[in-house]
Amino acid sequence: MQSFSLLDLSPIPEGGSAADALRNTVALAQAAEAAGYARFWLAEHHNMPGIASAATPLVIGHVAAATKSIRVGAGGIMLPNHAPLVIAEQFGTLATLYPGRIDLGLGRAPGTDMATARALRRHMAPEDSFPQDVQELIAYLGDMPEDAPVRAIPGLGTHVPVWILGSSLYGAQLAAYFGLPYAFASHFAPAMLEEALETYRATFRPSAHLPAPHAMMAAGVCAADTDAEAEFLRSSQLLAFARLRMGRPGKLPRPVADVRAEVPAPMLAQVEQALSCSAHGSAASVKAQLSALIDLYKPDELMITGMIHDPAARIRSFQIAADALRDLQRPAQAA
Repeated sequence: MQSFSLLDLSPIPEGGSAADALRNTVALAQAAEAAGYARFWLAEHHNMPGIASAATPLVIGHVAAATKSIRVGAGGIMLPNHAPLVIAEQFGTLATLYPGRIDLGLGRAPGTDMATARALRRHMAPEDSFPQDVQELIAYLGDMPEDAPVRAIPGLGTHVPVWILGSSLYGAQLAAYFGLPYAFASHFAPAMLEEALETYRATFRPSAHLPAPHAMMAAGVCAADTDAEAEFLRSSQLLAFARLRMGRPGKLPRPVADVRAEVPAPMLAQVEQALSCSAHGSAASVKAQLSALIDLYKPDELMITGMIHDPAARIRSFQIAADALRDLQRPAQAA
């Protein structure tokens, strides 16, 4: 593992507002920078009562302005919702304002329900143009000739690093074909993680963007001073995910003493499986679980995430995780 990073969905807590969520995101980014995280990514979601990062480029700019050195980016932008030129201009502007600090992860899913996707896109195209849109977007961020009929200004020549995101073999194959870095969403869809990483590494084609494969995996983390406290704090995320699966999305719930009393057993089993690529507990427990994940999948980079209702406890959780990940990073660096 070369580095470790953090994904934040800017969760809106029960009893709080979107303004609270965005303030919490900035505080978390500043703490992540101090703790040694390489990147701080935000994700595009729409029509979600518990997520405040819908206008992702705006939040990225807000976070970049409040930090100094940490890379800030999208994990990711759902490209089918947007014209490639618009994204090139937005991220070209961010890269111009914060040079050397902006990442652009691209996803193929809508990041919402289909009714909202139609409201975003106005006209739903029947064909899948994602590969062509990725190429078009990368071209806008590259060194286009001055006589090109359409150029992204700002954007032209910024060479913002583009990542392909995914939770299936499709993204792995596309990232390998284009010679781009790849991030797998194993924090909520771990089923195909091993096969996707194998596919990406085996079929990677070196490119002007990347000479060798660079694979990132994601894992959920909930760390606290004791295993019991972490289990209590983690109940918020379990409840939120279960309610989403049951068609009742809402703000991030307050933690509960017994999540099994709140969620039917079959649904809780589904949620636990979806969130199984994770580490939770005390510092020692989290370090052991993260070490096992790194040994098993051998990611070039690990991105962690976690939904905790109390913002101070959330910061503390990621600080504990950073201490563990620094220790796990040292043997690899020494080798």
